Amino acid sequence: MIPGSFEYHRPGSLGEAVGLVARLGDESRVMAGGHSLVPMMKLRLAVPEHVIDLQDVSELKGISIDGGTVTIGAMVTQREIVECAALTGACSLLRETALQIADPQVRYCGTVGGNLANGDAGNDMPAAMQALDAAYVLAGSNGTRRVSSRTFYHGPYATARADDEILTAIEFPVPPRRHGAAYCKQKRKIGDYATAAAAVVLSLSGETCESAAVSLTNVGDTTLFAEEAGSILAGSCLDAGTIARAADAAKAIARPDVDPRGPPDYRRHIAGVMVRRAVEASRDQALAVTGA
Repeated sequence: MIPGSFEYHRPGSLGEAVGLVARLGDESRVMAGGHSLVPMMKLRLAVPEHVIDLQDVSELKGISIDGGTVTIGAMVTQREIVECAALTGACSLLRETALQIADPQVRYCGTVGGNLANGDAGNDMPAAMQALDAAYVLAGSNGTRRVSSRTFYHGPYATARADDEILTAIEFPVPPRRHGAAYCKQKRKIGDYATAAAAVVLSLSGETCESAAVSLTNVGDTTLFAEEAGSILAGSCLDAGTIARAADAAKAIARPDVDPRGPPDYRRHIAGVMVRRAVEASRDQALAVTGA
């Protein structure tokens, strides 16, 4: 199918974009890379009367690390994440996650903001951002506000973003030097959504885990922050028994639907396997940094 008719807008500044969104309201949709919106329009699952293309809004681009804070513009592409050496040096998790999104063609155009903003439980970046305790910067007609990635997602395609707001940037603290992080994803084939996936960020003091965060992809109506799993890991020496208990805690919050990727019990099991693998990979990475 082809999309229905619509009016195309290409604002040159964030102020102009926010003004268009406020004026056109729910008759409009914002487009970043287009990899989520355009397929929905082709299937007539989305029939906006106005499409607001953000490609020319320079304020939404760029990656910076300043004063212990990483800031990523919403229009930064997955390819730019992969290629940014400074970002990878500060936090390798995002490069690892970006490399598991779709294929190179999509990563050249698909944006971080687009992957985060639409509330698709199958998108990979939200779990990484929750594990990093990132905040999303939203700009609207009433000004700018920050929302935690861990409370941003409310349900299928339902988020804390108001109708007149645009996701402009993502901010998170640079993880401590003695940290490890991993994104482990099982999928049927290259480019597919996850059967189940897990993002983990943890830090060590010697061989003891000081802090840990775990988040799950595509095993619920939305991305799931597994708070109890992180609490189980924190304060432990990350032994096999503790990791198993954390994986079980993460599995307990998983509510996958039946879909071609497998029955719910299977996908819940895979979520636990991905948590275990991600914790072990993160632990090993952190130990290598500390020289323990």
